[in-house]
Amino acid sequence: MVLFYYVVFPGFLAVFVAGGIASWVERKLTARIQARVGPPFLQPFYDIKKLFIKEITIPEHSTRSIFMFSPVVAFAAVTVVSTIVGLNLINRAYGFNGDLIVCVYLLLIPSVCVVLGASASGNPLASLGASREIKLVLSYELAFWTSLAIPVLKTHQLKLASIMGFQAQNGAIASSLSGIIAFIVAIICMQAKLARVPFDIPEAETEISGGAYIEYSGPLLGFFKITQYMMLVILPLFLLEIFWGPVNSPVGILKYLLLLFIIIVLENTNPRLKIDQAVKFFWFGLFPLGVIGIILAMLGM
Repeated sequence: MVLFYYVVFPGFLAVFVAGGIASWVERKLTARIQARVGPPFLQPFYDIKKLFIKEITIPEHSTRSIFMFSPVVAFAAVTVVSTIVGLNLINRAYGFNGDLIVCVYLLLIPSVCVVLGASASGNPLASLGASREIKLVLSYELAFWTSLAIPVLKTHQLKLASIMGFQAQNGAIASSLSGIIAFIVAIICMQAKLARVPFDIPEAETEISGGAYIEYSGPLLGFFKITQYMMLVILPLFLLEIFWGPVNSPVGILKYLLLLFIIIVLENTNPRLKIDQAVKFFWFGLFPLGVIGIILAMLGM
C-alpha cells in the first residue's frame, strides 16, 4: 500500500500535473513567439480527456498485442522514473545504489516502445518513423552516456542522493569545466530524447504525418501523450539532480524553468534536421566533446 502511494504521488500524479502545466507553458510561449494567442491553461488536460473518451482503432494488419501494450509500457517506465526522482527530491534517504543507471535505462524505454509500436502498426509511414527513431536513439545515447560519466567520475557514485549530497558540500558539477561540457551535451541530448525540434525527426508532421504515431488514437495515443508530458518534467529534473545539485527548493524550481526555457528556445529557433545530419551531429560532434569532458574530469578539471 505504501509503495502504491509513492508510485501515485509523487510518482504519477505530481509529475503528470506538472507535465501538463509545462506543456501549456511550452505551447503558450511558442504561440507568443509566432504572434498567436495560444491555448487556455487547461488545454493539455482537455486533450488527454478527449483522447481517453475516444474509441481505440487497431490497424487491420498490425501485430495487435505489441501495438496495444507499447504505449502502456512507455507510460509505466516513466512513472517508475518519476517515483525514483520524486522520492529523492523529498528525502535523499529513499535512494538506492545504482538508481542512476536504473533511471537512464528506464528513460530509454519510451523510445523503444515508440519503435515497437510503430513497427507493429503495419503502416509504411509509421515504419519510416520507427526507422528514424532507432537511428536517433543510437546517435544520442552514446553522447548522453559520456555526459553522465563525468559526474560519476567526479563523485565516484552511482546513487542520485550521493551525487546531490556531494554537490551540496562541494558545489555543483556544472561549475567545473568538465561539468559545463557534460551539462551542455546532456541538455542537447535531452532535446533529442524529448523529440523536440530540431530532433522531432521520427514524428515530422509536415513530412510523414506524425510518423511513429500515425496509427495511434484514443487512450493508446493518450498514454503516449501522458508519457511526453511527464518526460518534459522528469528528464530536466533528473539532469538537474546530477549536474546542478539539490532542486527541492524555490531555487530548484527556477533552475527547472530555466531548462524549460532552453527547450522552448531551441524548439523555436532551429529547423528540423535530417536523420543523417542528426547522426553526424551526435557521433562526430557531441560524442567527441563528451570524451574531452571525460578526459578533463579525470585530470580533475
